[in-house]
Amino acid sequence: DAKRPENPFSQESLPIDILLDDIVLTHSLFLPTEKFLQELHHFVRAGGMEGPEGLGRKQACLAMLLHFLDTYQGLLQEEEGAGHIIKDLYLLIMKDESLYQDLREDTLRLHQLVETVELKIPEENQPPSKQVKPLFRHFRRIDSCLQTRVAFRGSDEIFCRVYMPDHSYVTIRSRLSASVQDILGSVTEKLQYSEEPAGREESLILVAVASSGEKVLLQPTEDCVFTTLGINSHLFACTRDSYEALVPLPEEIQVSPGDTEIHQVEPEDIANHLTAFHWELFRCVHELEFVDYVFHGERGRRETANLELLLQRCSEVTHWVATEVLLCEAPGKRAQLLKKFIKIAAICKQNQDLLSFYAVVMGLDNAAVSRLRLTWEKLPGKFKNLFRKFENLTDPCRNHKSYREVISKMKPPVIPFVPLILKDLTFLHEGSKTLVDGLVNIEKLHSVAEKVRTIRKYRSRPLCLDMEASPHHLQTKAYVRQFQVIDNQNLLFELSYKLEANSQ
Repeated sequence: DAKRPENPFSQESLPIDILLDDIVLTHSLFLPTEKFLQELHHFVRAGGMEGPEGLGRKQACLAMLLHFLDTYQGLLQEEEGAGHIIKDLYLLIMKDESLYQDLREDTLRLHQLVETVELKIPEENQPPSKQVKPLFRHFRRIDSCLQTRVAFRGSDEIFCRVYMPDHSYVTIRSRLSASVQDILGSVTEKLQYSEEPAGREESLILVAVASSGEKVLLQPTEDCVFTTLGINSHLFACTRDSYEALVPLPEEIQVSPGDTEIHQVEPEDIANHLTAFHWELFRCVHELEFVDYVFHGERGRRETANLELLLQRCSEVTHWVATEVLLCEAPGKRAQLLKKFIKIAAICKQNQDLLSFYAVVMGLDNAAVSRLRLTWEKLPGKFKNLFRKFENLTDPCRNHKSYREVISKMKPPVIPFVPLILKDLTFLHEGSKTLVDGLVNIEKLHSVAEKVRTIRKYRSRPLCLDMEASPHHLQTKAYVRQFQVIDNQNLLFELSYKLEANSQ
């Protein structure tokens, strides 16, 4: 089924509120936001503004604009130029305010939302003054990690370290959405190269270096690169001549005997803190980030920082499980640790935190951990059976049938396994065309919007966890929110073979 984008209101096979939502959630697949608003403006003016038809157009536009602003709250600050069109649209619609008596609540709400866009008022849950934020893993500060997470936006200013080939670094202040060229400009200024002959800036390149030594040369026009870095990846600025000689920073974790913090904390406390933190991160992800993450190749990139951070966190938890097990040298304690992680997974599942559940199970399934036959043999049969059930639940066979059956029975609040939502959206994207013979594929847009609405449903009720305020509460909270992990698989295997050389 295909319809022309110029008149999205003529589709009659769906209820109007669902159709409105479909268009607002997915319009970016075929029209950038600014162009979409211009088309809306054109729609109101087309065919004259007088008489029943003109009024009908204005009422339809009022409904669309209201739903658009409700959905996009917090994101419009990133859409330069959209504010002016919204204001013009609003004035055009409100010329006939006296004719909308039965829509009084809608017009009042529209007025409030337009004021918010016009005055650039921050969201209610954001701090009143704009703060420069440290970039995630670069600065391990207890006070910042204990604060409730708020959504990152491209216009946010951050601190970030950029390293030199000798592992010295400069700390720069940058917009989260800054281009590679801008970042190099800030680095150049900090290094006081600015007085040298022109062309010096061009001789610097920006490289992402992973803990495994893998290097990615970033192109000058790339933007929003900060949140695409791996867990233990860092940005390096160097000349092209020194590119080959770049080596990763030393591992943050010092491999030494002795109990790490996890041995002193109850599984319930860890699981509940995982769920609470992941709920915060999940709530920060705007539902439109899911669409933009999968479809940005078609229509340019918008910042998807919060979603990328959530995916990075999922990987971090997986590597945390493997790291903790492989740093534990005593076989008996190591078996106890496996037992503890299985308990943590069980409680996360009970909390309906399937993101943490999946991440913990995948960590135990890491090849460097699963090969420790002697350690696994020490587990009681009850725990072996429970873990088998967990592996079956995370098994991707038959399109994740077991997982889908379990989550379909859950009522909100739910934290889903987010990578699977992205996989489903990618399947929808690749399985059909957005435009068919120059017309918009409404069926595809509806399927995409339906998937996004499941995210809305999962978050439709607040999370309420019964967290004990024990003396170790803040310490456990800090530990869970800033894991130090080894994400270099070769190093994990080295640790594994030191523990059990002959295991299969």
